[in-house]
Amino acid sequence: MQNFELNLHNKNLSDEEIFSDIKKVVQKLSQSSVSMRDYSTYGSYNVRNIAQRFDNWNNALRKAGLDPVLEMNLTDEALYKNIQDLWVKLGRQPTMRELKKPDSKYSQFPYRRRFGSWNNALQSFVKYVNTTTVGTDEVGSQDTATVSNIQKEINVKRTTRSISDRLRFRILMRDGFTCAKCGRSPLKERDVELHVDHIKPWSKGGETISENLETNCSKCNLGKGNAFDI
Repeated sequence: MQNFELNLHNKNLSDEEIFSDIKKVVQKLSQSSVSMRDYSTYGSYNVRNIAQRFDNWNNALRKAGLDPVLEMNLTDEALYKNIQDLWVKLGRQPTMRELKKPDSKYSQFPYRRRFGSWNNALQSFVKYVNTTTVGTDEVGSQDTATVSNIQKEINVKRTTRSISDRLRFRILMRDGFTCAKCGRSPLKERDVELHVDHIKPWSKGGETISENLETNCSKCNLGKGNAFDI
């Protein structure tokens, strides 16, 4: 004999019960948020009723303290910057599971939507970081001789004082996310804050090129002039 199941609409559920169940699904899937499709598969309540109660699914997620599943109008640069910030904070390549607050500004969903997968996002980010724009503050090591020759001839600065985000990240990667002076690193100590600084101060003729930049921790950089936070 066939058994029938009763599908209740759960109209008398409290918000707290709904939020608790959403979070249980998020924990079960080891994600920072959950889509309507996944919740309908693993959740206890009617996903459309929940979305209707809070006007839409993303509002329900926000009220539950979770990330919305679709971040709209995000630029590639904003997504790259988030990867960079998380990479610097961890001192290593971040995993998709680490795309959650408070360390990550965005969840995995905008990356999967924009790039198809987290690996594709990482590959695109690395390509972006390694792009060098000649004639700006992002002069790579291959331009050092050119910079030197120009300076000898016209005695003007080739680079600006400001260190671009991409150049900062390349220096941090080159130095292994480790302070050049004391060896501290967020890989070993969670609270280590790293800076990128000019070796020869820009105000004293130093250029903003990779050979004149190094990674310092905040303690080693404290009180030193011509320092730049990452």
